[in-house]
Amino acid sequence: MNSVYVVGIGPGGGEQMTGEARKALESCDIIIGYTVYIDLIRGQYPDKTFLTTPMTQEAERCRMAFEEAEQGRDVSLVCSGDAGVYGMAGLMYEIKGAYPHVNIKVVPGITAATGGAAVLGAPLMHDFAVISLSDLLTPWEKIEARLRAAAMADFVICLYNPSSRKRKDHLKRACEILLEYKRDDTVCGTVRNIGRDGEARQVMTLAELKDTEADMFTTVYIGNEQTKQIDGSMVTPRGYRNV
Repeated sequence: MNSVYVVGIGPGGGEQMTGEARKALESCDIIIGYTVYIDLIRGQYPDKTFLTTPMTQEAERCRMAFEEAEQGRDVSLVCSGDAGVYGMAGLMYEIKGAYPHVNIKVVPGITAATGGAAVLGAPLMHDFAVISLSDLLTPWEKIEARLRAAAMADFVICLYNPSSRKRKDHLKRACEILLEYKRDDTVCGTVRNIGRDGEARQVMTLAELKDTEADMFTTVYIGNEQTKQIDGSMVTPRGYRNV
C-alpha cells in the first residue's frame, strides 16, 4: 500500500525542520504544498518534483497528493509549522475515504507557537491557549467566545493569523476583549517571520499591543498574571522557585 507523508516543515527556516521531516522529504519523489511553503524548501531539494496550489485550494492539494501516491510515487505534502496544528493532516484524513489504498503518515514539526516562544524567551512555561483570529473557517462570534474563555481562565494566549488585508482590525478587536479581563500592563510579545530572513520580535504591554500592526506572518503572545519581562525577554514563571 502506498503512503503520503504529511510533513510539518517548521516555522520556515531549514534549521528548524526536524530530522524526521528531512528524512521524509529526502525519501520522496514528489513534494506538494502551498506555493509560499514550497519556496522555503525548494533550494534544499533541487532533484525533487514540486507541485503547488495557491491559498484556499487545500482540498485540491490533498487530492493531488493522493492521486500521485496511487500511481506508485513517493509523495510528501508539506505544511508550515506542525501538520496537525492548523495544518493539512486533518483534511487528508477527511478526504482519505476516496483513496482507500493510500496510507497517511503524519510527520510532526515545530509549530509557530513554540518557535516564536523561543525567540521571545519563555512565555509558554505555564498553561496556554492557541487561538486563530482568522474568521475564514470559524465565525468571529466563536473566536470571541474563545478569547473571553481563555482570558477569564488567565491562560497565556498565543494568537495565530492576527491580521490580514481583509481584516486589519482583528488584533485590535481581540485586544479590546482581552482588556476586559487582563491588566493593560500585561506583558505581551510579537514575532514576525519566525526562523526566516527578517525575523523580528517585540515585547510590549497589552495596551501597546492593541495599536500594533501585525500580519499573517506574525505570531502574538499575551501573558498571564505572572508573565514578566526579564532582560528584554518575555517570561512566564511556572513556580519552580516556590516549591
